[in-house]
Amino acid sequence: MMAQTETNKTALILGGSSGLGLATAHKLASAGYNLLLVHRDRKSNISGFEAEVAQLESFGVSVNTFNKDALKEETIQEVLAEINNNSISVLIHSIAKGSLKAMSNTKEVLSKTDIEITLYAMAISWWQWTKALLQQQKFSETARNIAFTSEGSTKVWPGYGAVSAAKATLEAFMRQMAVELAPHGITTNCIQAGTTETPSFIMIPGSDTLAEMAKKRNPFGKLTSPEDVANAVWLLCQKEGTWINGVVLKVDGGESLR
Repeated sequence: MMAQTETNKTALILGGSSGLGLATAHKLASAGYNLLLVHRDRKSNISGFEAEVAQLESFGVSVNTFNKDALKEETIQEVLAEINNNSISVLIHSIAKGSLKAMSNTKEVLSKTDIEITLYAMAISWWQWTKALLQQQKFSETARNIAFTSEGSTKVWPGYGAVSAAKATLEAFMRQMAVELAPHGITTNCIQAGTTETPSFIMIPGSDTLAEMAKKRNPFGKLTSPEDVANAVWLLCQKEGTWINGVVLKVDGGESLR
């Protein structure tokens, strides 16, 4: 089990093998955080991920990985069994699993099941993990509870209907948890990243066009990087971030202003 020291806190990252989750893992490891990474990868991707883990461990922190389905209750219980009480300083929800089917005019139209799977993976599962950590007293004092949302929670993008609904739900949960978990010393926030070329973004129909449009909208003329988002996570985790609670923090260089 991972022990928490004054200098080495522990972060639990759901979806920690790529994209925003992996970038956050690197940033927090460099700041001295031990890591628990829950991910779901094929065998063909494991060697690349193991190289990333080696880099994380080079910071002198402990890294425990679970190649398990984070959406299953048995995975939650297995991971929590490896965690000491009052040791999780940061919970990061970075699960990107959902349907990108359109709602009409296509051969495969978005179904009720597609929506339910997407909502559970990208929103409800955040609460499932949070609830389990609370019930088993795994959160430390002044813990940070953070999830990644997107501008798509309020905008219309091709094939984004189910994910948009999930992101809107995620933000609603964030507001509710920000109030209800405050007595436990936990702050809850969402980070709204600008357009970032992660593996999940590339899967969106027309992602190339969306990326070019985002560059034109962005005052700096470029896309958001995973490292930009990871830096924002680190900022929220600082002592000075204790009073930031219940917000959707935009990390997009001003892209959403246009």
